[in-house]
Amino acid sequence: MQPVGKIEKIGLWMSKYFALIIILCSFIAFSAPQLFTWIAPHITLLLGVIMFGMGLTMRAVDFSVVAKKPVPVVIGVIAQFLIMPLVAYAIAVLLQLPPELAVGLILVGACPGGTASNVMVYLAKGDLPVSVAMTSISTLLAPLLTPAILLLLAGQWLPVNAGAMFQSIIQVIIIPIALGLLARRFFPKAVESSVKTLPIISIAAILAIVLAVVGVNQANIAQTGLLVFLAVMLHNSFGLFLGYVTAKLCGLDEAKRRAISIEVGMQNSGLGASLAAAHFSPLAALPSAIFSVWHNVSGPALVSIWSRKKGGSEQGTEAKQAG
Repeated sequence: MQPVGKIEKIGLWMSKYFALIIILCSFIAFSAPQLFTWIAPHITLLLGVIMFGMGLTMRAVDFSVVAKKPVPVVIGVIAQFLIMPLVAYAIAVLLQLPPELAVGLILVGACPGGTASNVMVYLAKGDLPVSVAMTSISTLLAPLLTPAILLLLAGQWLPVNAGAMFQSIIQVIIIPIALGLLARRFFPKAVESSVKTLPIISIAAILAIVLAVVGVNQANIAQTGLLVFLAVMLHNSFGLFLGYVTAKLCGLDEAKRRAISIEVGMQNSGLGASLAAAHFSPLAALPSAIFSVWHNVSGPALVSIWSRKKGGSEQGTEAKQAG
């Protein structure tokens, strides 16, 4: 059991310092892009690995909260797919972003919630079952909603092939998750013994995706970096704020407000980077890469504030470990 304990400690350490790790490594990728550009063709595979790990951790109890108390989850998922795309569209227009960056920002806004949000909600004393259900359901809805939203909001900047994007999301999200669920169903002992390594694998995969995008876009970052950072920071901040306000206006308790706030504000930026690189251009993947860096700064910052206050709800489910 000792090796497993060490692996778990490494995963917890990497999760705790992920923001610092990803910032430092991003500077390295910017300074020496040739070390990481070779990763770019493998972004889709890396995302598939992350989603396979998500499938391994999914349980029927993740969805039971929807059947028992569907209203908070429904409110959260609707907020997820309305607030973030519309805020991204508004920012793209107001800041007059170049077409590739505008589409990239809207794309990350149209993505489902990121799995790291579950850990953040747990640490912030939010409603973890609602968070996990929102992540799972928004991910399963992504093949339909992400291409549709992008076609509606981003088509004015660049052509959007919604059908091809639907197929890509099925390949990199749904199929790996399904394989993970099958593995958990037929090889439960093997999955249970290896599941503690998932945080390390997920963090490493997300880090590799970000480094690849930063390396490929070194020149673009030098030219438009401040503008992209401003757009991403505004996008994430408004997502966190409006998610909380929406839950409050709907009469939800404090723990659910925190869960919905974090779920709305933290996106599956790995999916955004993968889709942008596959269907648009490396520059279009830049907002997703920077989002991955920034929401791992803003998320823990929000946790540090909320963790000192009562969330008003029991944590009924284990936190999922992710990057």
